[in-house]
Amino acid sequence: MVRIFYKEGRLIKRETDVRELGKIEHPLWVDLQSPSQEEEEWVETKCDIDFQTPQEIVEIESSARFFEQHDTINANSNFLQINTKGYQTYPVSFILRGNVLFTYRRGDSKTFADTVKKMKVSPDTFQTGVDFMLMLLETRIEADADSLEAISRDISSISKDLIRERKAEQEVLIRISSLQEITMMLRETSIDKQRVLSGILRSQYFPEDRKEHLRIILKDISSLLEYTTFNFERLEYLQNTFMGLINLEQSQVIKIFTVVTIIFMPPTLVAGIFGMNFVSLPTSGWSWGFWASLALMVLSSLVILLYFRRKKWI
Repeated sequence: MVRIFYKEGRLIKRETDVRELGKIEHPLWVDLQSPSQEEEEWVETKCDIDFQTPQEIVEIESSARFFEQHDTINANSNFLQINTKGYQTYPVSFILRGNVLFTYRRGDSKTFADTVKKMKVSPDTFQTGVDFMLMLLETRIEADADSLEAISRDISSISKDLIRERKAEQEVLIRISSLQEITMMLRETSIDKQRVLSGILRSQYFPEDRKEHLRIILKDISSLLEYTTFNFERLEYLQNTFMGLINLEQSQVIKIFTVVTIIFMPPTLVAGIFGMNFVSLPTSGWSWGFWASLALMVLSSLVILLYFRRKKWI
């Protein structure tokens, strides 16, 4: 699907028929969402541009993430999205040529839908393709910030649960590991955007009057990176707390087994002595010998219990 946004008077209109691209006088943004080969070739021919292949878009080398070609800026960045499978990243390719922005992506994205909504609310804000590009980046960063805030709330919830229940359950560790993975993905995508935008900021083809806006976005990204570091530290603290609770539980179990073992040692000794088959054994001919031995076993266990209790070991 191809969506063409263009200016007509003070209004911004949308065209979905790619064959109308050559007839539109003032296109601002051409968004290619999972386009067919025919649509992609049509845009390349009419606008004299070349889209990168999906393999080239996902490459991590700096030369592949951002480069200039004649009067065109090419930038690739990873966006984060939430779907039924959880958090996933997807690549977005930006091509800025003059006042026209071209975006190439696979699949739907809430970031792009939210940008279109903002365009409908305040169309005067969007005068060139650069404005669309900046708004897309701002919208994505706002979404990332919301995700970090949600993660922070989850961390606080887990911390309160650990303090209240004082139990180390497997589900808690899984939640902590999941939050660590999401935070790491947010950090990776933020660093990726920081690299790309730093390259655009140095470009001679990017409008000078928009570079200050770009610097503000870079500051927002730096704030996000600091926030992710803070969340990482909190998650690491929670993980250490969780492991500490496990160690306490294990120590308590070992302590119980140790106490039980020691308690039964004196009775075992008594039983062993009275179980010896010697004729000259004292009390062997005593009619109350059996009950006396049982009483001695119980008494020896009680003495050990009282001693442990006095020492506050149990």
